[in-house]
Amino acid sequence: MKKSNDVLHKEVVEAINWEPLLSSNEIDVSVQDGIVTLGGTVDNYTQKKEAEETVKNIAGVKAVVDDIKVELYFSAIKSDTDIAASVVKALKENWAVPDHKIQVTVENGWVTLDGILHWNFQRKAADNAIRYLPGVRGVIDKIKIEAEIKNELGQEIVEKALRRSWILDVDNIKVRVDGKTIHLSGIVDSLFQKEEAERIAWNTPGVWYVDNELVVEFN
Repeated sequence: MKKSNDVLHKEVVEAINWEPLLSSNEIDVSVQDGIVTLGGTVDNYTQKKEAEETVKNIAGVKAVVDDIKVELYFSAIKSDTDIAASVVKALKENWAVPDHKIQVTVENGWVTLDGILHWNFQRKAADNAIRYLPGVRGVIDKIKIEAEIKNELGQEIVEKALRRSWILDVDNIKVRVDGKTIHLSGIVDSLFQKEEAERIAWNTPGVWYVDNELVVEFN
């Protein structure tokens, strides 16, 4: 049964208040037809990401618009130079990230990552490595994926990988391969399923881009 805006709003607020990292913050919530918009302020980038991920796990949420601002305590404010140094160090220490292929720039606490990597999990690992660093207000991800594997992508391979997941109903998911791009369309029950399908598609050897047009319909 489809949830009303009021019911979903109540569940989102309760979920945010339930999280220890978020309960003390002023986070504004608005809901319209399954789309949740988050506003207000938090103390650090970790809390901003935690709020977004908490809401994505709620049944009935079709999409999340994250307008939360990070307002650092005075003692937590770092210079852009110090932040850049800590980001470079964090990337270098993360085994999953080939740091020599990523360019880092910092402006007003916002970290921009640029460059080319071979796998999407490396891009995700780079973001996770930065999440807990002091002084970071947000991350702008401009990293591109260019797989070094030259094999042609096969639609059947992607469909088979999706079918291995017990979370997904593959009968409602359509896969189309165009060169190095995988297109996903159809219907899923939750935002979590939509992101899981995209994650699996990104794991396909040789993929450069995933176009995720899956629609979330909660019944």
